[in-house]
Amino acid sequence: MIATDSLRRWAEALGFASLGVADVDLSDAEPGLRAWLDAGCHGEMDYMARHGMARARPAELVPGTVSAIMVSFDYAPTDPDWIAQAWQTLSDPERASVSRYALGRDYHKVVRGRLQ
Repeated sequence: MIATDSLRRWAEALGFASLGVADVDLSDAEPGLRAWLDAGCHGEMDYMARHGMARARPAELVPGTVSAIMVSFDYAPTDPDWIAQAWQTLSDPERASVSRYALGRDYHKVVRGRLQ
């Protein structure tokens, strides 16, 4: 697992909270994905249906794929009182509440920037 340890150190240096590596053999998940798509559970996420079973076959999306690397990062506010403030806002019907992840920069752009 030397390569995974090196990846974890690299991810930490880039500011990610964690890193995981997974096998991409998802053949056991294909029937469930097919049933989920057929039932329309993807709602308005048309890209899910458009990619169809390729979602269960990562090597079809990116030829040569043998592993998937996942990273995560914390986007909680740095103010130590943020939880108390959030509960106060939620308990007041006259105030609006916005999901915490939506208050900052688009996390897709943040992650993409760090990985590039």
